[in-house]
Amino acid sequence: MTLSVISRFGFCLACLFAHQALAADLSVSAYPSIQAALDANPNRMIFVPAGDYTITEKIRIKGDRAGLFGPGRIIQQNAEQPIIVVEDATSAEVRDLTLTRPEGKMESRQEGIVAIKCRDLVIENVRVLDNRSPAGAITLRDSKNCRISHCLVRNYMRVSIDDRTQSKDWGYAFNCTDGTGISVSYSTGSLIEGNRVIEDNFVPTEEVKKKYKLGDYVKKNPVKGEIMSQQAWDSNYTDAWQQGSGIVVNAPTTTDLTRLIGNHVENAAQGLDIHSDHIIVANNIVSNAFIGMKAMHGSRNVLITGNQFTRNSLWAIGLMPGAGATAENFDGGSIISNNIISDFGHGDAHWIWGEERSPFKFDTGQQPDDPPLTDVIVQGNMVHSIGKPRYKFAVIIAGGPNTPRGMHFSNNLLHAGTQGVANVELKP
Repeated sequence: MTLSVISRFGFCLACLFAHQALAADLSVSAYPSIQAALDANPNRMIFVPAGDYTITEKIRIKGDRAGLFGPGRIIQQNAEQPIIVVEDATSAEVRDLTLTRPEGKMESRQEGIVAIKCRDLVIENVRVLDNRSPAGAITLRDSKNCRISHCLVRNYMRVSIDDRTQSKDWGYAFNCTDGTGISVSYSTGSLIEGNRVIEDNFVPTEEVKKKYKLGDYVKKNPVKGEIMSQQAWDSNYTDAWQQGSGIVVNAPTTTDLTRLIGNHVENAAQGLDIHSDHIIVANNIVSNAFIGMKAMHGSRNVLITGNQFTRNSLWAIGLMPGAGATAENFDGGSIISNNIISDFGHGDAHWIWGEERSPFKFDTGQQPDDPPLTDVIVQGNMVHSIGKPRYKFAVIIAGGPNTPRGMHFSNNLLHAGTQGVANVELKP
């Protein structure tokens, strides 16, 4: 009889040792490169032992049940290449690896790991460090029923130019910091859980703004953008020079049935950026973002529950239509419940946005024909302020012909701002 020993962590040590022994038979150490090991063993998981593995071309994973796992660190020397690409794969896995770029090559336009047209993919316990790019450090596109779990993304932002000159809505380009930690788009059934997305490098100080001329226009079209105010157009400057998101879930009407649960996002521009239908946003922590989260551009049936938003500066939770909203793709039918918003206005970006802001923001659209935000339940939430509040109202509901409709508030504890709880009566 074989005796199995159970570790204090709850797994079978005999099983672990057997797994490691099997892994040793399929190790990249037996091949000239990681790619050579994958190519020689299609549809197999390959072990990456501890150590540094320098590459100049992306690593390609494809097929059924293929993938990489292990404690190795993969260092991409080529800023023009992603680190790992998983494409047209079913039940592939990438686990436990560290992916990074060296000093002098950290700034890129490419992803750390990008998965395209995959099904049942697992990305777990992967660390993506210093992949400083507007593209997501971890990116999922055109995929179904995939999972991104317990990963660490650290230092994903860079100085960039946000070029909106091709858009008739804007028509200008400006200096900014930009970067996305985790990006999911055109995908259904995604689970994004227990990840940490942290930016330590670029924080919105006055010194950083001055050094990189952040917010200054670098190009303008001859004609003002359609949704630009004349004052903003003439100023040649925008406060919104923190671009990118900790986690973005994008492409409503296509991206659907997403679970965004138990993640920690720190020092982001936008913490959670939602353009998606039928999404659960639950038990996340967003700290020190200028926007805690927003759902717009036709985000329908969004459940926002049990989250902690602390030290946000512009708003903590915002729902609003956007240019992507239409009569068939409208915003609403959503619930905001049991969230705590604390220390609002005490984040690093407070000096940019001032105190006439709000923890909750329910806005009209970006364009006159955007359908109004409709049917939202707001219940059991807390806005908690210590000392004098750094906001005008706890809740702002925009007015005008496209003012939000069907707003229902109940059992919330909202510390009043300098001018009250809300700018309108909150109807139960």
